[in-house]
Amino acid sequence: MTSSLTEDMILDALKNVSVEGSVIDLVATGHVSGVVIKDGNIGFSLEVDPEDAEAIQPLRIAAEQAVMKIPGVLSATAMLTAHKKPEPQQQPQAGGASSQGVMHQPARHIIAVASGKGGVGKSTTAINLALAIKAMGMKVGVLDADIYGPSLPRLTGVNQKPEAENNKLIPLEAFGMKVMSIGFLMDEAAPTIWRGPMVMSALEQMLKDVAWGDLDVLVIDMPPGTGDAQLTLSQRAKLSGAVIVSTPQDLALIDARKGLNMFLKVGVPVLGIVENMSYFVCPSCGDTSHIFGHGGAETEAQRLSVPFLGKIPLEMDIRAHSDAGTPIVASQPDSPHAKAYQDIAKIVMERLPQEERAAPSITIN
Repeated sequence: MTSSLTEDMILDALKNVSVEGSVIDLVATGHVSGVVIKDGNIGFSLEVDPEDAEAIQPLRIAAEQAVMKIPGVLSATAMLTAHKKPEPQQQPQAGGASSQGVMHQPARHIIAVASGKGGVGKSTTAINLALAIKAMGMKVGVLDADIYGPSLPRLTGVNQKPEAENNKLIPLEAFGMKVMSIGFLMDEAAPTIWRGPMVMSALEQMLKDVAWGDLDVLVIDMPPGTGDAQLTLSQRAKLSGAVIVSTPQDLALIDARKGLNMFLKVGVPVLGIVENMSYFVCPSCGDTSHIFGHGGAETEAQRLSVPFLGKIPLEMDIRAHSDAGTPIVASQPDSPHAKAYQDIAKIVMERLPQEERAAPSITIN
């Protein structure tokens, strides 16, 4: 029975992993962390030095096979996460960002949708922007990089576990797009308690160890803030540009400004600012109210000399369709709210650089 699976059962299996005739106790060696059990699907992290990542692949496969032997287990996925040995003589990288080279590019263009803080509607904007780009005839993928608060499973209504093939995860599909999120591997209510290096390694794996195929555009729903995750993605992926999402409120704009300046500092083009929850139209009387202030994001865009992409209202239909897993651009493509996202998508696509761009180098002076 899958309901009787426990973390102790998983750890017991990982104490006896057979690799090339030897038996290894991965628990005693401190490799195992982050065990997740979801309807018979098991996920766990193996902490390794990034330099050993390739050599450790047989061990990862053997660990998955050991867990699969437990009665009731339907699938097992081991994710390699970075646990770097200290190198005192090495010059530190900004924010702890990875110093490795540029990874394989999963799409012709990679667009980061970011915000300085949570709760401003970044994820809703990201999924609707991706859907609007797909409607323009593009092959689109969406990566939910918000490790601590993944929203993609709820926004798309997809709640399956990705399968693996040839040591790569097969992305799930939603509305004709390829989608991937750490949320597909974990229970919605389970917290992600990971250190910074583990987060960065997981993000890199979701870019390079997922069979994205031949995409025109990959939209990345970035975690809020300006920390390790943002720096890692900016350095290791060749971002074509960033879309900044903010409400008109002064508090949100302070953090949005930090996020925008971070991208500019590391050489990632800022495609523009979206003012989300810009206004509210009363469904009864038709009056317009500016609940979070008026025009703040547009004024900030002008001040920083970056494009203002448009305004999205605080609208019940947008919220309800997002919660139901049927984003407004997919469910009501002819509505004025969907048109607002479609207009933003057109501007974004027009502003994408035509030539390939090298990933920026991040150093401390």
